[in-house]
Amino acid sequence: MSESGRPAAENGVVGNPGWRRMDPPELSPMLTHALDLFYENGFHGTSVRDIAGRVGVAIPSLYYHHGNKEGVLLALLEYSTSDMLARAHAADADGGGDPVQRMSNVVEAIVLRMTTRARLAALEGEVRYLSPENRLRYRVIRKEIEDLVHTIVVDGNEQGLFYTSDTAETTRAVLSMCQAIPRWFHAEGRMSPAIVAAKYVEIALTTVGYVSTADPRRRPRAKRAR
Repeated sequence: MSESGRPAAENGVVGNPGWRRMDPPELSPMLTHALDLFYENGFHGTSVRDIAGRVGVAIPSLYYHHGNKEGVLLALLEYSTSDMLARAHAADADGGGDPVQRMSNVVEAIVLRMTTRARLAALEGEVRYLSPENRLRYRVIRKEIEDLVHTIVVDGNEQGLFYTSDTAETTRAVLSMCQAIPRWFHAEGRMSPAIVAAKYVEIALTTVGYVSTADPRRRPRAKRAR
């Protein structure tokens, strides 16, 4: 928390922990070009020949590294979700045990990733093309992110900082609004990733029922069950 008792993001305090830094994704040339093609044409509209041609390699080279086109999509999704999970854990740890700061940090980390790596984030719309087995592999990582946020919401409820009657659905609501960002965000728009992140932190805290101790509307609240 900042000296004013508000989350740092609400006071415009930026800082520079590693989870806020968004360097270019560390992808192979094959995955980089595949990502561009999936973003431009969709998974269904992109062929193995398109990817190989864009990279400048023979088609068998793609099969050797990723098995097939679905393997390329899975590699990109696993990279994207694993990176997001690592950032979320780092942001949570940087919250110092305070549910309000932890929630602020994690939402900021998710939104920064959704806005600065929009092409990777948009790939989630292509999950329907994965086989059931590969879809399960992807969802296992996604569930870890959901579990992390849910733990924060529960902790906030138990400490009387948040007020929500259904922690699981509230968690899904917070994550769903963040996941929708790639549908409308444009890098050339009027709002920078940092501004979007600050706005979404405020919305997320309102969603979980947080009211600052400095806010005259705050009253003692009974703890709610999970």
